[in-house]
Amino acid sequence: MPGIERAVSIPPPHSQSQHDIIFHPGSVVAICGRRYGKTHGGVCRILRGVTERPGLYWWVGLSWMSASMKRAWKELRMYATEALVAAELDPRNHINLGTYEIRFPNGSEIWMRTSERPDSLAGEGIRGAVVDEFTLMDEVIWTEYLSQTLLDYGGWALFTGVPKGRNWGWRLWENAKVWEGWKTVRAPTSDNPFLNEGALAQLAMVLGGERSDIYRQEVLAEFLQDAGMVFRGVHELATAVAQDGAVDGHVYVAGVDWGRSGDATVFAVVDVTLGELVYLDRMTQIEYGLQLGRFGVMWEKFRPVMVTVEQNSMGGPLVEELAQTYPVRGFVTTNASKGAAMNSLSLAFEKGELKLLADEQLLGELESYVVKTSKSGLYQYGAPAGMHDDCVMALALAWHCTGLSVVKLPEDLAPVGMRKESLYAA
Repeated sequence: MPGIERAVSIPPPHSQSQHDIIFHPGSVVAICGRRYGKTHGGVCRILRGVTERPGLYWWVGLSWMSASMKRAWKELRMYATEALVAAELDPRNHINLGTYEIRFPNGSEIWMRTSERPDSLAGEGIRGAVVDEFTLMDEVIWTEYLSQTLLDYGGWALFTGVPKGRNWGWRLWENAKVWEGWKTVRAPTSDNPFLNEGALAQLAMVLGGERSDIYRQEVLAEFLQDAGMVFRGVHELATAVAQDGAVDGHVYVAGVDWGRSGDATVFAVVDVTLGELVYLDRMTQIEYGLQLGRFGVMWEKFRPVMVTVEQNSMGGPLVEELAQTYPVRGFVTTNASKGAAMNSLSLAFEKGELKLLADEQLLGELESYVVKTSKSGLYQYGAPAGMHDDCVMALALAWHCTGLSVVKLPEDLAPVGMRKESLYAA
């Protein structure tokens, strides 16, 4: 089969930064502005790989709701079709539209995968992967899955995305500066010579002007401290000490977020006396009978005076069952109630009323948590596509307990973070 680069005409890099993204032999962390051309750079990087070093390559995106994921598949399929036709092969025998996979006669394969199901990223040895919009993904996508799949062949990873504050993407960027064989690329939108000055000026106007934080982040590709984040400075707050059981004289509350398909169930316990998260239990793929059993274990350890439990969907019957034995209150999650809970939790962080465990899953979820404005003008809180907020929700529900009048501290204890009035509807 002719090499793809000889069978079809792939445009050359539009800039030195895009050249580095495509041609650097090792792993690359590329922080790019909007409309820079990172998707095309990733496509070219994978196409070089399948021709020069045959093997399995992945494109890992947020989800199929992501525009860049759809664009990458369209572009890869177009180039592969041209190459297969030039080699007098039927593309229908090599491009699987159902599984989003491309197979070439030289043994190379390209698989499209999303971060929505991390377990689908395990078990295969690959030669290279493009990780698109990585700053919006869970850190475990890299640390627990992709990093290990690259070990067999000493493969490379190309991370592309827009900076999102000082989250794990920023830490990866900083580490890549000193890791052997790695390269960092900062590529502002202006690196794309095909965008005229009028388009850039219009983009600046839409984003609030060239001095606005969002312009600096989304166009200039600058890492800003806590920019656009609901929860700020969470790593500085991660000084709490885990507890195996209740400390005499301390008052505890807890929150429970039930997992749906693909999500985790999380129990969070807060020591109100200290103002610290002291226990976090995250579980997946466990049937509800066992989850209820683990709830009982958690309660026996800490005897929380109140547990706020998500009541939506299947949470209703579980709340009713738990309420027969434990001090449980249901929490109906609506756009308004969730927003109030998240604002209260954020305020607790700002005031230093609540310390966190140094749990990377929790901190990653908090750092990536976002608020968006819907078409109707309402604020909507949640995790970016392909990520989870189970730990965040459980913690917010635990903190919600401290606003209920049933939660009281002994008179001689300083009420760290305690509010006597309820901030939410009962």
